Amino acid sequence: MITNTELEYKGNLYPNEIVNFVKDKDKFYFTTENGVVLEITVIQDRTIRFRYGTDHAFQPDFSYAIDPNASRGYSHLDCLETKTEYIIETSKLQVLIDKKTLRTQISDLNGNIINEDELGFHWEENYEHGGNTVKMSKITQHTESFYGMGDKATHSNLKGKRVNNWVMDQYAYAKDQDPLYKAIPFYIGLHSGQAYGVFFDNSFRTHFDFAHERRSTTSFWGDGGEMNYYFFYGPEMHKVVRAYTNLTGAPELPPLWALGYHQSKWSYFPESNVKEIAKQFRDLKIPCDALYLDIDYMDGFRCFTWDKKKFPEPKRMIDELYEDGFKTVVMIDPGIKVDKDYWIYQEAVENDYFCKRADGPRMKGKVWPGECNFPDFTNPAVREWWAELYKEFMAEIGVHAVWNDMNEPAVMEVPTKTAPLDTRHDYDGHPSSHRKAHNIYGMQMVRATYEGVKRYVYPKRPLVITRAAYSGTQRFASTWTGDNVATWEHLWIANVQMQRMCMSGYSFVGSDIGGFAEQPNGELFARWIQLGIFHPFCRVHSSGDHGDQEPWSFGTEITDIVRKFIELRYELLPYLYTMFWRYSKEGTPMLLPIVCYDQEDTQTHFRTDEFIFGEQILVCPIQEPNAKGRRMYIPRGDWYNYWTDEVIEGGKEKWVVADIDMVPLFIKAGAIIPKYPVQQYVGELEIKELILDVYFTEGTENSTVYEDAEDGYAYENGKFSLRNFKLLGKEKEMTIQQFKDGAFITTYETFKIKLHGLPFKIGKVEIDNEKVAIKDVMPNGDDIIYVSKDFTQLRITEE
Repeated sequence: MITNTELEYKGNLYPNEIVNFVKDKDKFYFTTENGVVLEITVIQDRTIRFRYGTDHAFQPDFSYAIDPNASRGYSHLDCLETKTEYIIETSKLQVLIDKKTLRTQISDLNGNIINEDELGFHWEENYEHGGNTVKMSKITQHTESFYGMGDKATHSNLKGKRVNNWVMDQYAYAKDQDPLYKAIPFYIGLHSGQAYGVFFDNSFRTHFDFAHERRSTTSFWGDGGEMNYYFFYGPEMHKVVRAYTNLTGAPELPPLWALGYHQSKWSYFPESNVKEIAKQFRDLKIPCDALYLDIDYMDGFRCFTWDKKKFPEPKRMIDELYEDGFKTVVMIDPGIKVDKDYWIYQEAVENDYFCKRADGPRMKGKVWPGECNFPDFTNPAVREWWAELYKEFMAEIGVHAVWNDMNEPAVMEVPTKTAPLDTRHDYDGHPSSHRKAHNIYGMQMVRATYEGVKRYVYPKRPLVITRAAYSGTQRFASTWTGDNVATWEHLWIANVQMQRMCMSGYSFVGSDIGGFAEQPNGELFARWIQLGIFHPFCRVHSSGDHGDQEPWSFGTEITDIVRKFIELRYELLPYLYTMFWRYSKEGTPMLLPIVCYDQEDTQTHFRTDEFIFGEQILVCPIQEPNAKGRRMYIPRGDWYNYWTDEVIEGGKEKWVVADIDMVPLFIKAGAIIPKYPVQQYVGELEIKELILDVYFTEGTENSTVYEDAEDGYAYENGKFSLRNFKLLGKEKEMTIQQFKDGAFITTYETFKIKLHGLPFKIGKVEIDNEKVAIKDVMPNGDDIIYVSKDFTQLRITEE
């Protein structure tokens, strides 16, 4: 019997006085009398890592989240010592470390406090599992707001909320239900006009309290591992997201067809049903680029097999669909059926690739095939084996993309919905239990899938989709937000989740348009399409148990509305592709909540509905039935109503008309929006001219168009076309300057420039400082100018 209560339950332990300090290049080590070591690493002038060890030691420094290609470097670094503290200084930040308590304070160079410890680092020994529960508490600044944290189905601003990260299969989840399918322990704080970010890189279950328990305190803690977090300074929110994305990585450019409209269902089978769906799209002239095959294409739900009764010749079917412009996407789950006659199961058993329980037997759980074992994707050898399994599917049968589902991993008929916590994992040579590996299991599965798909679709680009994710998974796969519901509330949730995911470094994201569970009516489906076409990943998916959910399933009126908006997405593909290029190259979020667009305007801090698509298009979905319009907040600046060309001054709330066939949509004054003609699928048409919608403003605005071959890797060797446009508008004059980069030659030779809001009648046109006849560039006499794509300056004046 333990009678020593101090031994039985020590409670929270805290660092005490610093007794040793060591500097090693960009690392600083502070050791306390009771054996706590704080390692501070300056990654960049605005990015600093804080890592705490106890008992004079750190755990092995390993992370799945960090991109090995993340850029590093700083322009200034200094360290000072005073009587009471150490001060680390970069060109942007000062970090104060208190000598008596090890607590830290981060401020800008003007002394404005950005973030500071309350209790700071503390820990509690975990006698049940071993190791420590590691904790950090921060002072909540006056009027501070919080954003990010991945797919949380709650208000954009997390102030006053508590959330946790434990990836979980949550069928038909509810508003505010937590946790969901992703663990992204990254948040953005905003106060006093300054934004910062914190990424708690800990794959155990983690918890975050944003001034919920105590209004003056923000805290985060993990059930094991180390207190290891990165601090990012803006002061602009989008710079915080970019810094976090630089650290955890951005995806390569997808093929352009991946940004088209996709159609899915659980399930399309047999082959005749798939062919009929494809025929309906083409007959009704509704653009679509991809059809998805859910688990019913398999033989008894065995991964990497085909049900030859439903799909007797999959290669022929896929080839025929491809001839009609459809790519085929198939699902692969992690659960491998326990079946001694199943060759994949045999290989995994022979090579000891399955996860095991603590006492040695293979971890077993029920999923769609019945009893399954689960590959240990944290083992590099298993990932290589898994990647090789895609050879037949991709290189021989011709599958175009892969969709990983149930990879939390989801396990049926157990209360935890997942693997037992004593399940063992290799963790890339750092053996662990499922407590540590659970949140990264799906990430490592989709990493292996990505490597295999990329290898066997080469020289094309891969598309991989995942349901489960941890920070950094965006390097390997797009994602969706799981098994939502066909309700108006879930339309609101989808809108918030997309914005939040983009703010969490994961922009290639979408929802199951229309809802996965239950069935929408036509109005809800149309309104969801009107939102979904402005999400980076655009796919309709449903359970199929509640009725059909194709664009033509709700009558002619809804079909026509849905077609209109899918066509709009295809027109905007060059704009969307440019958005993705910025995300891939610079880490720029593809969607911006309006607080991220204008954080200085406090009216934006608690808005959930409005968002910026790219950098110059404002969208606000209709989220209630029977609506003829809505009130929405227009950010500061001038905006054109997309449907009417009415110019609206922002910085205020306004009623906007939007009947069932419209969505509130505004273009930033001065923007140049590129458009393609409507295609039934990417690559159907050779683009003969690029449409540029030019929205006049008095002042200056910059716009960009990125193009390449739409697939393949020639762009990495300079075969791209990057056009930067600068618009300069005056009372009686407008000039557009073009700056071109890249060696890719587009198929078109001409820009079709559509002028919006020009305040004067055109009397004179100059191209590259030479006057041209108006009839030669404006043959129809309207506000449309045709000009060579190679111009460097277009000047339009009244006289």
